[in-house]
Amino acid sequence: MPFTPDKREYRSFGGFDTAQNEQDDKLTLRGVAIVFNRPTVLWEKDGIEYKEVIAPGALDGCDMSDFILNCNHGMNDGTVYARTRNGSLRYEITPMGVSIEADLDAEDERHKNLHRDVCKGRVDKMSFSFIARECSYDRETHTRTILKIKKLYDVSAVDFPAYNDTSLTTARDFFSAEHAKEFKALEQSSLRRRRLALALKTYEISNKGV
Repeated sequence: MPFTPDKREYRSFGGFDTAQNEQDDKLTLRGVAIVFNRPTVLWEKDGIEYKEVIAPGALDGCDMSDFILNCNHGMNDGTVYARTRNGSLRYEITPMGVSIEADLDAEDERHKNLHRDVCKGRVDKMSFSFIARECSYDRETHTRTILKIKKLYDVSAVDFPAYNDTSLTTARDFFSAEHAKEFKALEQSSLRRRRLALALKTYEISNKGV
């Protein structure tokens, strides 16, 4: 299916574990950044809910060589809290999704504040940004499936899920195009039925006098 290539997208499917560690002056955050096989409604139009799901195997071949943990995708102050490249951010791909573990800096007030906010439940969601490489679309269920992710840029602690006009532009454009195709197909189907009914009525009238 066509989609906008090389366009970064943002999704929020996961969250932090309720239990956080604080041992030996080391602040650790754990959570699930990406969840597989969980359909999520991203757009609604004319009473139709358009959903998206991340497929297991979507990260096969994905560039995950260097991604970061930040907060609200860096929109607040651009702080990098952990990074895979220096080992402070680690991840595991499981059948359920992607789990992460991040070591924060106990000497940095921003890191301590984030850790405290997560522990107290003020920040409890996670989001991630990525570029899709391959996707499919099911018109019966109105579901877009992300089959392959090209690159993972960051995982982020978010106070609100990243379902806003800015972060969902690419998905909204995708669903809008599919909605237009579906509406056109319905119109054509309705036109064909009307033409068939008219042809049948004409045939019945013409054969009445036979």
